[in-house]
Amino acid sequence: MGTLATSGAVVFKAGANVSTAFTEAQYDYAILQSEATINSMTRYNWIDEYPTLSADVKYILEETVTNLAAVYLINYDMSGYTSRGEAESMINVLRDAAIRGITTLTDIKKQTFMIGEA
Repeated sequence: MGTLATSGAVVFKAGANVSTAFTEAQYDYAILQSEATINSMTRYNWIDEYPTLSADVKYILEETVTNLAAVYLINYDMSGYTSRGEAESMINVLRDAAIRGITTLTDIKKQTFMIGEA
């Protein structure tokens, strides 16, 4: 089970047409994969620091993780969507929001502010 997001939040982001065949373990895997990606891309272990982070930072992390995890799930099984175009549109919106979150978390000036080091 991940630290930064819940499976319910990922399902919400993936939309009403996400496959109902996914198991809790598959949601957890997508969340863990997303968390690892964010830690790697920002070169910071947000999981270890999570208890000390402000609510604002936690929301940014949750948004970014749920966006990435939803992309993984939609990519894995597009069969529930009305068309491939619909699924790809969902992926584009989620991907853009995930990139925005990673960019925010990567900016060292913002990161210094978020983790409380001056």
